[in-house]
Amino acid sequence: MQKINTGVYPVMITPYDKNGKIDYDAVKNIVNWYIEKGCKGIFAVCQSSEMWYLSLEERIELASKVVEFAAGRINVVASGHCGDTLEEQIAEINAISKTGIDGFVLVSNRFDIEQKGDDAWIADAEKVLSQVDCDIPFGIYECPVPYKRLLTPKILNWCKQTGRFQFIKDTCCDPDMLEERLELLNDSDIMLFNANAQTLLYSLRLGAAGYSGVMANIHPELYTWLCENINHEKADALQGYLAYTAFSESMTYPVTAKYHMNLIGIPMELDARSRDKAGFTKYEKMIIEQGVVTDTAIAKMIGI
Repeated sequence: MQKINTGVYPVMITPYDKNGKIDYDAVKNIVNWYIEKGCKGIFAVCQSSEMWYLSLEERIELASKVVEFAAGRINVVASGHCGDTLEEQIAEINAISKTGIDGFVLVSNRFDIEQKGDDAWIADAEKVLSQVDCDIPFGIYECPVPYKRLLTPKILNWCKQTGRFQFIKDTCCDPDMLEERLELLNDSDIMLFNANAQTLLYSLRLGAAGYSGVMANIHPELYTWLCENINHEKADALQGYLAYTAFSESMTYPVTAKYHMNLIGIPMELDARSRDKAGFTKYEKMIIEQGVVTDTAIAKMIGI
């Protein structure tokens, strides 16, 4: 299997046109923007992509188009197995894996749906892996929807033993758990990408591979710089700024990210399938607008 890159993997949003269909002109512009800002990969067909609200045909096409637009300049990993049954998931994984992506990211809450325990989770995962007809790397995403299923040490050790995993999108948001996980994964090819901005620098200094979170849709260049300069004298100051600004995730996301992209020259409709854009208030618009100004000042501070 090829080795996927370390660094920043934005969780890609899905833009729609006025008819509610995926706007692939905007998708192309977003991909190019990620690359211009130094990201090393893209996590497509994820929760930020509204994968739960996309048809299987849309999930397959979206993954394929992101690969096409990336054109080998950047890694593309994708998820999108949303089915409740393992048979549905196997079909989804096989279809999306054939789009040319560099890795498929499994969603942790799709296995052992009845929540019987680690052994049941591993049994489900083994059944799926045995029927996936591709040899690309796998990952696991602790997606919080429909509920968050955190990976236990037993599951992580199983992942190590398979030799098929490289990408963990960690959403534990717990410094102690991050330390334990990174120590456990230290002797493996599995890389941990932290989705939580508040613990990012802490985890990077412990050996985390990068960032894969919502705020890479707002200022990916700042996350790229931090991942590449963890011991710089200004790293802690930037970490503090990113920690505070990341609390804006609680606003009307992904509408907020779409508004931000319009402000910086990536035109798209504000419509989303998971959130009503009517809830995106003038107050939230002001916050996003002020953030664009401040991001410019912060970038100048760190010399980019």
